[in-house]
Amino acid sequence: MFVDAIERVEPFTRPLQSIIRLYGHSEVVPGSATLFFVNEDGCAITCKHVAELIVRADDIYKHYLNFQSDRRKLPRDRHYSEHLRLLEDRYKLQAESIVRLRNNFHGCVDRMQKIHIDMHPVYDLALIRFEGYTQTLYQSHAVFARDTSYIKPGRSLCRLGFPFPDFTNFRYNAQLDDIEWTESGRAESVRFPIDGIVTRLIADPDGTISGVEMSTPGLRGQSGGPLFDVRGLICGMQSATRHLHLGFDIEDREVLVNNRKTKVSNYPFLNVGLCVHADVIKRFLRDKGVRFYEA
Repeated sequence: MFVDAIERVEPFTRPLQSIIRLYGHSEVVPGSATLFFVNEDGCAITCKHVAELIVRADDIYKHYLNFQSDRRKLPRDRHYSEHLRLLEDRYKLQAESIVRLRNNFHGCVDRMQKIHIDMHPVYDLALIRFEGYTQTLYQSHAVFARDTSYIKPGRSLCRLGFPFPDFTNFRYNAQLDDIEWTESGRAESVRFPIDGIVTRLIADPDGTISGVEMSTPGLRGQSGGPLFDVRGLICGMQSATRHLHLGFDIEDREVLVNNRKTKVSNYPFLNVGLCVHADVIKRFLRDKGVRFYEA
């Protein structure tokens, strides 16, 4: 059903590839998100929670460098471990704390001097404008549905994104004690579509429709990806997944597992996708003076 639509949407949908290092570890943790371009001028949209990580990347590393500087000043005596623990508390560093985050806008532009980010004050929506490039690496651009009244419960729609961080072009550099991108390894991310039907429209307190609920979840890494119809027209943007408790709970039910009786408990949830509505996106682009297309 969505074969042709995916081929229309894929050329302007791109992955945001990330690598993360946690405090006290040299392991590199890959991650991904999605963005899509709305015109030929290097303007793309994604989720605000994705954009916040982009903005915070430099501050996270500066915070860690300041910690390292203070750690080198600690006296190497029998109280070193205690002093280090106090320093970790002061910098709020724990085993799961992110100390380095590096992002790669794969397939977006050939180079960039800077990016300008505008975040919506209410919704999980952000605008990214690439600056200083000489050539765009994406093709085409999003075309939004002009009349969105057909987006209603029962309508089949699809999302496209990059939920699985299968790129391998990164490493931990022991000499620099840092993580980095490399020229070797797999640089591509594989696109992944997931369809579903509209289950409910989400309204603000004043009755304004601002979101679309889908019968299937948005997968991790698909945040910021387009929601589109069979024609490839953009109907929204994947934002989050909501977990609805079904109430079909089972506690200590005796069942056969591999021919053996055992007791199991199960608390099932329905995972539904939440998308920012196309009308919210279009209003935001108008407010920011960004050209976009409708059909």
